[in-house]
Amino acid sequence: MLHAFLLIVVGLAGDPEHGKTFHKWGTTLAQASERLGVAKENLAFLVDAPAEGDEKVTGRATKEEVAKALEGFGARASADDTVFVVLIGHGTYDGRSAKFNMPGPDMTGADFNALFAKLPTKQIVFIDTTSASGPFLADVSAPNRTVVTATRNGAEQYAALFGGFFIDALTSEAADNDKNKRVSVLEAFQFAKGEVAKAYEREGLLATEHALLDDNGDKDGSQDPAATGKDGRVANIVSLGTVGGDNLPSDPKVRALYLERRELERRVESLRLLKESMEPARYSSELEKLVTAIALKTREIRTAEGK
Repeated sequence: MLHAFLLIVVGLAGDPEHGKTFHKWGTTLAQASERLGVAKENLAFLVDAPAEGDEKVTGRATKEEVAKALEGFGARASADDTVFVVLIGHGTYDGRSAKFNMPGPDMTGADFNALFAKLPTKQIVFIDTTSASGPFLADVSAPNRTVVTATRNGAEQYAALFGGFFIDALTSEAADNDKNKRVSVLEAFQFAKGEVAKAYEREGLLATEHALLDDNGDKDGSQDPAATGKDGRVANIVSLGTVGGDNLPSDPKVRALYLERRELERRVESLRLLKESMEPARYSSELEKLVTAIALKTREIRTAEGK
């Protein structure tokens, strides 16, 4: 039986507001992991500051704990298993190397590459959803590795929206284009890329992030990977597990209302991450509209549920 191993690392955020969003993304993926087919013992969920109630958290997001988690995977995994690594948080680039910001020493692409080289698994999927993540691709790219970065270079240093939509894709059926109950890495990439574009267009802003995918080991990522393209052939096959069972109400009317509220909540997350790019007055106005819409939608849901 093939197994999937999943390491989720939520590093430093830069500010509390972003930190709350990044923590939510990581928790969403961790909570869905068993449903997706990741055994409890094969999940490592590291966060910058564990808090009471973090039932899925297994440790602090430090360089030492990342190494320990991957070494643990390596001790139990076989060559035919797959290791998934998802980075969430804030990244920086100093003109020479990109870094994933963590409590204590930051980690570079070279650090992860060294740890990956010790794993016995043939397939490794590395998803870096942070700002300035582009340079990680060249450092981590190798045969039998699928690498996704939220940005195309280190100059794209604003908070990235990509991670939230990518995790949405992995944990729901929205991105399952071929309806086979499995969301491939390629499907998740294409879904997230499309949602990011919509978010920037909605706010009338030029996109400050352009995601890349590389799965042929040539250290040259594609912005438009495809199942028959230079990049995308492997990503089209690799998936974390089976989607479904999203805990939404079975009643079609109420379910639709829940999905509408979820979309509004996603828009609030996107807006908060775009705050630095917007005029303060416009940001406040848009946020107020969305928060009000969520409150009204919640009232509508309670009425429909008879509460």
